[in-house]
Amino acid sequence: MKDSTQIDRGSFEPPYAQLARAIRERVARGDYRSGARLPSEAELCAAFEVSPMTVRRAIGELVREDVVVTEHGRGTFVKPPQLAAATFDLDDLMRYLASPDIEARIVEARIVSAGPRVAEKLALEEGDRVISIKRLLLRGEEPVFYHSEYLVFDPARPLVEAELATTALQDLFSGASGSDLKYGRLTLHASAFTEPEAAQLGDEPGTLAWVLEHLFFDFDDRPESWGRFVGRADRLSFTTTVGVAGPQEGA
Repeated sequence: MKDSTQIDRGSFEPPYAQLARAIRERVARGDYRSGARLPSEAELCAAFEVSPMTVRRAIGELVREDVVVTEHGRGTFVKPPQLAAATFDLDDLMRYLASPDIEARIVEARIVSAGPRVAEKLALEEGDRVISIKRLLLRGEEPVFYHSEYLVFDPARPLVEAELATTALQDLFSGASGSDLKYGRLTLHASAFTEPEAAQLGDEPGTLAWVLEHLFFDFDDRPESWGRFVGRADRLSFTTTVGVAGPQEGA
């Protein structure tokens, strides 16, 4: 496995990163198959003309990326693809929120009494005051998503116009928001439009839909807001890669 030309000593990319990339490429090509043992530290040192420290750093990088796993006394092995560990991003939704031709139209913005479900989600007493915001996200005059949100009412934090806009939603999901949110839980599930949702989106009740629920917490670990995006099932798609893809597949 003589491949020392892979390491460019004049590159700004550190040798360990180049070595990690070279091994990753071999995994993608199938030179090292799922479950296969990588060459030993000494073999990698000789093949790439690098130090043991460089090899250890490269292997550590690949372990963090879930490309390989190290077993004490046995060596380092290519990690098999694990479907249970697959993660999906929300790029489709973010594209809608970031699109300049998407308008957030306020359907409702008022203080209401928390019903049983809202009270449970926000850890409140039933009847406590909450802020209800309902939005339609439209492209032109075409409804794309219906978004309903409930926020814990805080008299010291008046509702401002910025919280009603699409930008507030985009910032919330991109992490750019200046709010005091610590973390959130997202739940995605299939559903069917209720009559009120169908009326807002100009569709038929019972039409297949995606529902994305979000529950956000403040730095005291208290629920701060709970809401739901509802849209037709064909509005969103979710794709992920399991294992190490080659350059063309990963593009």
